[in-house]
Amino acid sequence: MTVRIGVVGAGALGFHHTRILRDVPGATLVGFHDINPERAAVVSAELGVAAFPTLESLLEEVQALSVAVPTPSHYRVAAPARERGIHVLVEKPIATTLDEADALLAIARRTGAMVQTGHVERFNRAVRAALPYVDSPRFIESDRLAPFNARGSDVAVVLDLMIHDIDLVRTFVGGGVTSVAAVGVPVLTPFVDIANARLTFDGGAVANITASRVSRERMRKLRIFQQSGYLSLDLAAGTGEFYRLRQDLRDDVDRAMFVQRAHGAQALESFVERLVLEAPEGEPLRLELEAFVRAVSGDAPVAVSGDDGREALAVALTIVRDIERTMPSLAGTVARGRA
Repeated sequence: MTVRIGVVGAGALGFHHTRILRDVPGATLVGFHDINPERAAVVSAELGVAAFPTLESLLEEVQALSVAVPTPSHYRVAAPARERGIHVLVEKPIATTLDEADALLAIARRTGAMVQTGHVERFNRAVRAALPYVDSPRFIESDRLAPFNARGSDVAVVLDLMIHDIDLVRTFVGGGVTSVAAVGVPVLTPFVDIANARLTFDGGAVANITASRVSRERMRKLRIFQQSGYLSLDLAAGTGEFYRLRQDLRDDVDRAMFVQRAHGAQALESFVERLVLEAPEGEPLRLELEAFVRAVSGDAPVAVSGDDGREALAVALTIVRDIERTMPSLAGTVARGRA
């Protein structure tokens, strides 16, 4: 089965969706639509892809749609596609409100349209390499820092950047979030530009997540602490390491004997082994789009479901509300502009 697919949005991210979908196995890229005719003409000429003048004209020709418009427009674009039974990949966050997310999922259930959420970090090489070693984490620390970029600044950094890590933490830990404590401040925009959240899960695990879009340097690092060892992931580089007790000391008896023999401070290497985490190379966005096409074709399950996207959004909005609670002056401006 060859999937006839289109893209909505030709901005910085939508451009790459269109570029990649030109040669994804099992897909035929019909074209794209962008609300800005001048931008559409430039992208059409550069990529050699047809630009459709309206969303409706594109929907008439496709079986699947990749939605890469700004977050406030996700519902407006995705809802009519799903009403037609068109399968949709919608960039994170799935919507701006839970009401919108629930409405989109309800349409999908009624029409049979498949929904995939664009949490692209699931396809990061470091994450793919780490997953086989993740085993009941007890504590996760995540830092995502970036210089200011106007793209995405129409919502709080929680919905722009932190939601990546909310989804990753939920993926690693499993279970539900039982409590949230968060703080955040606006620096350059009317919205929160720096935020920190502490999440507690129903199994007792804790995650501490920091996101900033006013940093001088970029950083995307995640550390996972569990009984079997410690994982350190550099998401920007796509690399990771796993530190664990040496194989010959994993028996309680062997460990006790080592402790009894030890005198004074010990070099880490004397009882810990370092494992370099490896996974096949691959551009995360390409892997995400390939997974979407396989799911539409019925060749694979949905990689990141609409329900996954909805749950990540629910946690993000809980963080937003807690920030508003600690800074009442931000009420109504954290996730959207001032009226």
